[in-house]
Amino acid sequence: MIKASELKDKNIDELVKQVKNLKQELFNLRFQHRTGQLENTSALSKTKKNIARVLTVLTEQKNK
Repeated sequence: MIKASELKDKNIDELVKQVKNLKQELFNLRFQHRTGQLENTSALSKTKKNIARVLTVLTEQKNK
């Protein structure tokens, strides 16, 4: 799990890159889930929450 305090130290470019990586990871998890290969289904919700955290911090930094 990613902590918001860790994200606040990063700049906007790093946060955008992290969002892209997390969205790619979410795509892969969904694909594994559909094909029946995913054993840890809680990884889907954790990844979604991590994306939301990063986007929240990104929005806060853009509004400063």
